[in-house]
Amino acid sequence: AYCYHGQTLLASDKCGEAIRSLQESEKFFAKAEALCKEYGETKGPGTTAKPSGHLFFRKLGSLIKNTLEKCQRENGFIYFQKVPAEAPQLELKANYGLVEPVPFEFPALSTHWTPETVAAFDLTKRPKDDSAKPKPDEEVKPLKEPDIKPQKDSGCQIS
Repeated sequence: AYCYHGQTLLASDKCGEAIRSLQESEKFFAKAEALCKEYGETKGPGTTAKPSGHLFFRKLGSLIKNTLEKCQRENGFIYFQKVPAEAPQLELKANYGLVEPVPFEFPALSTHWTPETVAAFDLTKRPKDDSAKPKPDEEVKPLKEPDIKPQKDSGCQIS
């Protein structure tokens, strides 16, 4: 999140804040990378998963590095802005592209569902029928296919 926030800050000409955001991103990425490597070396079920080798994780590392270098280069040539000591706050509430969730409420219980009605659905008291037995397969009779011969006389001529 800090990486993409840094890209947004750079696009809005806030290069100093972008550098600080990308430095924070680099710090969290290094922590995540260490945890991923530790997870990959853990013994037990699920050891085939290697999160540090995932395409998104590998691309994110190079994206953070390249964007930070770009910000530092542009701040040295163009912006000359001071890098703040604290990382900028992330806007956690998205204000575009999302619909407000509708809270889910269970529907009211029908008056027809009484304890006696529910008890009537006891599957152990069902009648035994012979429909559960598999039916013997019927023999499939072969069909005679029509004899289609290729036609050589199509009426086309090569001149």
